[in-house]
This record gives sequence, C-alpha cells and structure tokens, in this order.
Amino acid sequence: MTVLAEDAGIELGAESDRVVARLFLPGESTPGGSSRTQAVLDRVLALPADVLAACAHRVRDRLSGRDPSLLSGVLQNAAMVRLADAPELDEDAALVIGATFTAEYSLEGAALCNPSTVPHPDQTGLADGQLRVLLSLRSIGEGHVSSIQFCEAVIGPGRTWCFLSRQGPPRLASVSEGEWQKEHFLRALEHDGGTDELTDAIGQILPDRFGSGLIEQTIQTLRAPFLRRAGARAHLDAMRIVADSAYHATFPAGTALTARVLLPAADEERQGIEDLRLVRTPRADGPAYAGTFTAYDGHAISSRLLTTDDFRDFSIHRLVGSATRTKGMALFPRPVHGTHLALGRGDGESITLTRSVDGLVWEDETILHIPSAPWEIVQTGNCGSPIETPQGWIVLTHGVGPFRLYSIGALLLDLDDPSQVIGVLPTPLIEPPRNGGGYVPNVVYSCGGLVHDGVLWIPYGVDDQRIRVAHVEVSALLAAMTPPSTAHSEETHDLG
Repeated sequence: MTVLAEDAGIELGAESDRVVARLFLPGESTPGGSSRTQAVLDRVLALPADVLAACAHRVRDRLSGRDPSLLSGVLQNAAMVRLADAPELDEDAALVIGATFTAEYSLEGAALCNPSTVPHPDQTGLADGQLRVLLSLRSIGEGHVSSIQFCEAVIGPGRTWCFLSRQGPPRLASVSEGEWQKEHFLRALEHDGGTDELTDAIGQILPDRFGSGLIEQTIQTLRAPFLRRAGARAHLDAMRIVADSAYHATFPAGTALTARVLLPAADEERQGIEDLRLVRTPRADGPAYAGTFTAYDGHAISSRLLTTDDFRDFSIHRLVGSATRTKGMALFPRPVHGTHLALGRGDGESITLTRSVDGLVWEDETILHIPSAPWEIVQTGNCGSPIETPQGWIVLTHGVGPFRLYSIGALLLDLDDPSQVIGVLPTPLIEPPRNGGGYVPNVVYSCGGLVHDGVLWIPYGVDDQRIRVAHVEVSALLAAMTPPSTAHSEETHDLG
C-alpha cells in the first residue's frame, strides 16, 4: 500500500513534569455518613500547636524553590474547604489544611495526542515564507482524565516545521459563569430529556438573555407545588447541570500561551475534555477562533463548543441536536450560503454532514461517506475541520481496519455544495508504525491540519504517546483522489 504523505522528521513528546495543583477531596463520606472532607478538616484542626507548626514547616520546605503560584493554590484550597463563617485561620493552619486538600496532577503523565492546528494570532517577526501556527493538544493524566494544552510551531520557509519550546509552569484558568439565550437553554433542556410544567414555569420567569447563575435564583422563586412534584428534584438538578455547562475560562494577561491549561470545569466534563478541533473563522461579528471538543462525564459523551479571540479568554457552551450526542463534530471554517455546517458521526461509523442556523442548534445528519476500503472497514470519521481550497473542501479522515489500526485518509467535498463527495483517496495518507507501543498502540490520529504555500501539513498523534508531523503537496493529494464509487454516490440520505 502506498502512503502519500511524507514524515517531516520532527516529534513532540510528553513531559511528565508538567504538573498542576488541584483541589483534592478524599471521597464522599465516612462509614457513619458524615462528610470525609469535614472529618479530615476536623482532624487537622485538632492537631496540637507544636505538631501543626512542624507540619507547616514541612509544607514550606516542600514548596521552597517551586513555582509561587503553587503556594497561592494551596491557600485557595484551604479557603474552599472552610465554611464561609468559620474563624480566620492562622498561617500555619491555612498551609496545612491547604496542603491536605491539594494533589499535584501530571497533565500528560499518561499520554499526549490528537493535535489540531490553526494559524497563530501573532504573525510578527517571521521571515518570508514562514507561518507561525498554534496547536491544541489532548493531554491525558491520572484516571484517564483529558485536558487541553497548547503549543506553537513555525512552518517554513519550504518544507520545514519547528516546534517552539513549551513554557511552564502550567497555569490554570479562572472559571466564571457563562451566558445563555433563553430559547437555546430551553432547547438544551428538551435535548437532555424533555420538558414539563416545571420547565415551562422556569421559562416564563427567565429573561431573554441571562447568566448561568440566575438559574439557581429562579428555582428559589418557584412555588411549593412545583417543587413537590414527583421527580422535581432530579429535574431541577439536571437543569442546574445544563446551566453550568456554559462558562468562561480566563487566564491572567501575562500568562504564556503554552503554559495555559483547560481542565474539566463543568459536571459533564468531569472525566475529560477531549479532542479539540480548532478553526480560524472569518471574523465578521463572531469570535476569531472556534472549535468543538468531546465532553465526557464517565458515562456519556457529547460535543461542546469553544470560542476565543485571543486564547486567553475562552467561552464554552453547549450544542444541541442529534449530531452533538457523539464524538468528533468538526466545524466548517465559514458558513456556506449563510448556513453553518459541521461534520459528525451520528451512526458511530460514517462521516456525516449537519447544518445549523445559529451554530448552536444542529439539524439531523446526512451521510457523506461510509467505511468501505479495507483500511477503514470497521469505522471512519473526520480528522478535523474541512480545509478550503479552490478545488473543494479537503477532509482529513480516520479509518479503523484490521488489528484496530487507525490510519489517516482524505476526501474532497464540492466547494459550493459540501453534501457532495467529489473525490476519495483510495489508500491512507498516514499509517501507524509497525510494532508500535505507547498508551494505545496502532493509532495515528489528527484533529486538524492546514495548508501553507500549497502544502498540506498534518500534525498527528502516534500511539497516543507522542506527536509527529507529515506533509503532502495539495496538488499531489488531489491528483491521487478518485471519484466516489456508485455506492458512495448513493450514501447521502437522512439519518434522523
């Protein structure tokens, strides 16, 4: 089998010393039913003064020479586990309590994979023929929890790619409430399990636009008969979860871009935010960059929307529609004939197309491409957002074949009507290495490439362990494509 793309001979590996301090809560309850957090806190506060002082000395010693933000994080954690009306803590007690409820977490201790790339917002100081790019990275740590990090690289001149050093120590964002339109919020509730009189009552009270924190205040205004209805508590809890799925994540102005880390913040993300697929948008009245990622709560997955102008302030929001219930949504970088488009995989094995008026509520999908070649016979999906060229939309794909090998291929969609597949690459662009190892063997996977000076650049994860880069001339890729088969041409039909 001929593989068309050429490896660039460059690699980015995981760095296990990229560590952040997270709030640590030791379980939910003790055998007697009381909070373990409170039980541990009581034990710390009961320590004799000399023992507490010695423990505080050990904490200071352990923090000595470390990043100053670690100390502030420890003290913040001490404040978080104390009741609002609790007496003021002295410095020794605050340090010991904060350290007791702090755990250091290695962001990419398990894996680093699935990059997506877009032109960097800063293109200053470059030579002719160079392009600075920004990459999102999926990093996986303890418990298989995924977070999003960023790195930078410079392409060119010519067929060269240089990863720039990642700065540290890693920094976490401050999280604040998000904003909702009432109609979108009500559609999201319907998407998650239907509506009833309780939802109708909430909808009558809410303004057209509101912050997610207003939901709790609105619930408190409901009359008792609504709150005593069968199933009301579960319904209200689900409503709170939906409201809190919209939030802002903001980093301090002086934070290096490659130090910024997006950790799970909403309930539905608690087991990971995975596989961000970025696009740069044609800035008219919207954000400069957008992307979709997979939220995972330990049981269910769904697609979410991330937008930003500067990669310092991020807005995260919920998407609605059948296409958002699975992994791997990928936005088109611009509307086509005034309609937002995205790729998906609603049936779990085929590449699909979905449409939206506002970019938030998505229609039922139509199938573009079903797995047919041996290298994709198990399932196929996109490897990032479509890339616009004068000849059509290039879609990088992934296919799963024998031995559960993940390979990367390509399709070409009609520029004016992306529901039409006009070219199919019959063999993979990139295949996994033989005798591979790593966290997940036999996998190459990308969440998005880009074209620069007629060359398609594809950063991709290898065995979920490291990131490499491949490139191919766009003209050579297009020349290698063949028209879709008759079977493929009949694949465009409704899923929903």
